[in-house]
Amino acid sequence: MIKTFASVPAGFTVYSDVNFTQFPAGELHFTLGPAASEQTPVRVLITGTDANDYVRAGLWIDYAHQHGHTVEAVIPYLPAARADRGEPFGAKVYANMINSLEADRVICFDPHSPVMVGLINNLLVIDSAAVLASDQRILGRRYVGVIAPDAGAVNRAQAAANALGVPMFRASKHRDFATGKLSGFSCEALPERGRLLVVDDICDGGGTFRGLAESTGLGSDRLDLWVSHGVFSGKAARLRENFGAIFTTDSHPGHQNPEVNATIIPVSTFMF
Repeated sequence: MIKTFASVPAGFTVYSDVNFTQFPAGELHFTLGPAASEQTPVRVLITGTDANDYVRAGLWIDYAHQHGHTVEAVIPYLPAARADRGEPFGAKVYANMINSLEADRVICFDPHSPVMVGLINNLLVIDSAAVLASDQRILGRRYVGVIAPDAGAVNRAQAAANALGVPMFRASKHRDFATGKLSGFSCEALPERGRLLVVDDICDGGGTFRGLAESTGLGSDRLDLWVSHGVFSGKAARLRENFGAIFTTDSHPGHQNPEVNATIIPVSTFMF
């Protein structure tokens, strides 16, 4: 999804008066509404992975530049950040598309891989720890610790634990080397009482988090989940069996999965 924003003479930021359309041949375009003459383009927000939204954003940014304005592209979920190696090199393909927008600044949230971060021009990264430590709904849960579900989550989980002022506990995934399939989970010894927060960047189907929860022997009365980007596909609704509260942002359209019923922190509250 794409949203465009502009400033008005009174100093407020509003939705820009723009209507995106499509020519009969298929090309994307936009027309301006009557309020556009009083508006200055300032920002475009792209959530999700629809390539057409990147074309729309490019059109908006081109318009802004032609009129002498600077525009930032807010892309909280960087597409293909998990495809940061191999063939095809998906992260590079998407990074090239983002660079082609020629935004004056790009802002992302808790990117999965530093590889993609290095591929994008004029990029500002916003970490998740400060968001976790400033949301009263999270602080009100009074966690006694943060759990990193696997080795890849350790750095962000440690940052979250530091921000919340609690210890961090490491969990590990184990694989059958013959088949490559997950064979189980293990976790450091956890406190005997109190609520713990599992922290990671992306939740797809939720299998890793369910497996971790089951390995700890703890129920939903003691475990909550934070993921920066809620894709919530497949069997993600089963997360409700293991976690009392699930927190995420609206960086990806999957956050709206009603069966997961996550508590949503809008990216507009900390990225704008």
